[in-house]
Amino acid sequence: MEIKKKEITYRGKTIEELRKLDVREFAKFLPSRQRRTVLRNFQEIEKFITRSQEKIAKSKKIKTHLRDLVIVPQMVGMKIQVHNGNSFIPIDIIEEMLGHNLGEFSLTRSKVKHSKAGVGATKGSKANSKK
Repeated sequence: MEIKKKEITYRGKTIEELRKLDVREFAKFLPSRQRRTVLRNFQEIEKFITRSQEKIAKSKKIKTHLRDLVIVPQMVGMKIQVHNGNSFIPIDIIEEMLGHNLGEFSLTRSKVKHSKAGVGATKGSKANSKK
């Protein structure tokens, strides 16, 4: 029995068909907010793609601060490090991320880890630290 891998589509188009499209042509398949962003900043997206492909050819890491960049089909398969305000978070771009911003996958706030209070945080801990 053969297991068929489900072919991933975006709005009825396969990834190969979407890769052949221009960035502005791909914008027609996006929801309104992302479409507006792509149509206003398509030069910035195209410049990012060409620069990142040059870095891939030189086997360099792709690092960026552009958290508002919309993910387009030409970016699928890339490994991009997105800045979260403190460090660069590595992201593998997959088909399900199309139409989302890079910043959505590089969280700026970490989960709070509650543990013991530090020295000086409570009145009792001040007395213990002097002993």
